[in-house]
Amino acid sequence: MERTLNIQNLKCGGCANTITTRLEALEGISNVFVNNDTNSVAFSYSETNELELAKTVLSTLGYPVEGESNPVSKKAKSFVSCAIGRLNN
Repeated sequence: MERTLNIQNLKCGGCANTITTRLEALEGISNVFVNNDTNSVAFSYSETNELELAKTVLSTLGYPVEGESNPVSKKAKSFVSCAIGRLNN
């Protein structure tokens, strides 16, 4: 199955690199594509629980799905994830 999620706090290629690396490390998740222009991430998954896990990982990294709570703490986490993504790029 394939899914595209609109996410919050996406800023740059560093963010995209972190998201891609972390989601592709999950079993059952593949073909991750982050689009900075549309604030979205698309990926393939096999089971419903993998979709939920991907959403949880995104939120933990500071990129909650659009419509979910986005407190200052999540915004701060996204800056850290962004910096890590830039260093690892």
